[in-house]
Amino acid sequence: MADQLATLLVSCPDRKGIVASLAQVLYGHGANILDADQHTDPVAGMFFQRIRFDLSSLNTDRVALEHGLGEVATRFAMAWRLAYGARRRVAIFVSRYDHCLWDLLIRHRAGELACDLAMVVSNHETLAPVAAHFGVPFHHVPMSAATRDTQEALQSALLDEAQVELVVLARYMQILSPAFVARYPSRIINIHHSFLPAFIGADPYRQACERGVKLIGATAHYVTAELDQGPIIEQGVARCSHRDTVEDLVRKGRDLEKVVLAAAVRWHLEDRVLPYAGKTVVFD
Repeated sequence: MADQLATLLVSCPDRKGIVASLAQVLYGHGANILDADQHTDPVAGMFFQRIRFDLSSLNTDRVALEHGLGEVATRFAMAWRLAYGARRRVAIFVSRYDHCLWDLLIRHRAGELACDLAMVVSNHETLAPVAAHFGVPFHHVPMSAATRDTQEALQSALLDEAQVELVVLARYMQILSPAFVARYPSRIINIHHSFLPAFIGADPYRQACERGVKLIGATAHYVTAELDQGPIIEQGVARCSHRDTVEDLVRKGRDLEKVVLAAAVRWHLEDRVLPYAGKTVVFD
């Protein structure tokens, strides 16, 4: 049962004894380790680990287990997060482009994304029928420079009321304020084309076509206060040729955006992503 599974993510300065100490705590409380993966960054001198384990055989309780893990964390100056198997609440923010929204909703219906879709939020009413088709609540929150603070407060209230834990920007064509981003650290995922910063502004695909690019791509990343500079979770690329039109590039780019965004969302929901130092460790 999913509610009897847990995932532990840790990061700390690298030193001897970390793996053994964590395993000993879990074993001592009766937890059964199902899989474990680790990574050491020798340049930064940092250690990272993801441990997935079964709680059904615990001989104590979750409070005692967390206390034991906390003692190890203190000893090793460790940042740690313990996630239980309960499904998380997710909100999708979107504007007028619908390809990523359709893809996420279909994948969710197919069981590929282990979460509960709390709502779709949009600054336009265009995609309300799409959300209705999948039975997901839709909230129209129009945006302008003059009303952004008020409308972001409304968005935050909606997210808080629905206990949303992750916000997915599925081609949401608005810049979030630093205050809004700060409320959800490493819990807002964005998707964009990988032409930045080479092709900025309007019509990046047309600019790329005019320059005869041979590769196009898409990037999914966590949102930070610095625009499009957050830690990268996943990227994808596709080959192009002189035969490709602007429409061909748009089609290939949208295909990449769907796949890359879905992968990033899935990995976040499965607790496979550890952000650090402006980048991420993604356990496969």
